Amino acid sequence: MESQLNTSVPTKLPSGKNSTAEKLLVAASELMIERSSIDVSLSDIAQKSGVNAALVKYHFGNKDGLLLALLARDAATEVANLEYLLAQPIAPTAKLKLHIAGIIRAYHQFPYMNRLIHYLLHESSVDSADEVSKFFVAPLLDFHRRLLAEGIKAGEFRSIDPVLFYTSLIGACDHLFFGRHAMSRATGVGPVTDEVCRQYIKHMEALICGGMLTTNESAAAAAE
Repeated sequence: MESQLNTSVPTKLPSGKNSTAEKLLVAASELMIERSSIDVSLSDIAQKSGVNAALVKYHFGNKDGLLLALLARDAATEVANLEYLLAQPIAPTAKLKLHIAGIIRAYHQFPYMNRLIHYLLHESSVDSADEVSKFFVAPLLDFHRRLLAEGIKAGEFRSIDPVLFYTSLIGACDHLFFGRHAMSRATGVGPVTDEVCRQYIKHMEALICGGMLTTNESAAAAAE
């Protein structure tokens, strides 16, 4: 990754309402999607956004601050979707299936997301890792706890440890998108297309529901 302007991480991430900051975030997002990489330079981001590269320091503190703000922006949308899903008057099993599909589609829509998470958690600063844990890992794990508790109470789910569930689902999604390059070298598999996502959603639904649902719910799901 490019050397940083400084080592600090902004204590408050830009809200996205500032037009200049938003232009930088949109440009960074588009470049990462185009290049299938998070290794984009500040000059490239500035050129695409039409904004002076020096303004990255003003709005985000440094390049890591920009990457953190980008992940926070995308995560905020997904967390809002989780709360909306949990509030719906539908069965926990239906919510589970929608969640599995939603997570996979989110990774597909923002293919740089898992790479940003890896980088900010493991290769950036401790402050960056703490921020990612607060706005991404913790809310997602909390959603899993509540969804699983709801399903167990309704008699639809077996008793499942939320941390193990989080690890299984997010790990499976992470490997599809983050580990795809290694798999392509070993097996010749192609990129993650819309069709691959659809197949993976079906596969993960069958895999997870097959291990989680109670006998009655498993029979009902098989009959669908």
